[in-house]
Amino acid sequence: MKTTFSALAKRLAVGVAFAALSVSAFAQDAGITVYNAQHESLAQEWADAFTKQTGIAVTIRQGSDLEVGNQLIQEGANSPADVFLTENSPAMVLVDNAGLFEPLPADITDQVPAQYRPQNGHWTGIAARSTVFAYDTRKLTEDTLPKTMDELADPAWKGRWASSPSGADFQAIVAAYYALKGEEATVAWLKGMKENTVVVRGNRAAMAAANNGEVEGALIYHYYWFGDQAGTKESSANVALHYFKHQDPGAFVSISGGGVLASSKHKEDALKFLKFVTGAAGQAVLRDGTSFEYAVGVDAASNAALTPLADLDAPHVDPTQLDNIKASELMTAAGLL
Repeated sequence: MKTTFSALAKRLAVGVAFAALSVSAFAQDAGITVYNAQHESLAQEWADAFTKQTGIAVTIRQGSDLEVGNQLIQEGANSPADVFLTENSPAMVLVDNAGLFEPLPADITDQVPAQYRPQNGHWTGIAARSTVFAYDTRKLTEDTLPKTMDELADPAWKGRWASSPSGADFQAIVAAYYALKGEEATVAWLKGMKENTVVVRGNRAAMAAANNGEVEGALIYHYYWFGDQAGTKESSANVALHYFKHQDPGAFVSISGGGVLASSKHKEDALKFLKFVTGAAGQAVLRDGTSFEYAVGVDAASNAALTPLADLDAPHVDPTQLDNIKASELMTAAGLL
């Protein structure tokens, strides 16, 4: 109980900080307000395209997945938010379990295949990202790469790989491992991770550690590599991506979510925004933009540089079963948080 209370206290403290920063943003009543935990640049691309098409203004309030999710729970029916967007689905589940989402109409949910949204229709997938092992090509070859994510907990990998356990991205990966393999296996894997991983802050820093030769690899999401490759390559010039495939937990595909708040004062416009994001024009932003995240809309194409979603052979994980609170508790007990 002590660990759980401590973790909750930290989240509430962050939520208060988020609230303090957001006061001035809600002075206006025009347009819609999006509480955004997706990458700000991607949300802004969606917002700009939506406003250009509809004339509806969009105000974005930025934060991290659980930070914003807990803020919404704290605000409840008094929240000024109209829409909530996340990087990973556990924060969507958190808010949905609090009963704060407006059920979505079929003209929105039908735009996204069933595997990328919850069955209850309270929110929907808007994008996706794949877990990968980014490795130093000067030190590792195909025959020396880990065949499964489990191998990274073996003593042979001690000090050889980096991760960012404090981030929502990695906690979603642990939540998926827990959903797939249960508590005993997750505890064992986290124990090995604690012994083996080099802890850094942020996925980009983990990839850079591999690129700079500090470690041999890093467990991250795919788009960090693609984004750096499209730019300066300063953090990825010596790095390639290994896809675990074979429905391994290391092939987990995380769903970014979007939902409309039941308390929204601009519900019609909020629903229009989510319909836009999941529709052809919104998903084209993923295909043509700089996020390098996967499009999840029906018949929507992703960026041509990406390995197709269908080729990842990812494990099936019900997004509503991703328990980040449990994952955080287990990671805290393992000394990773």
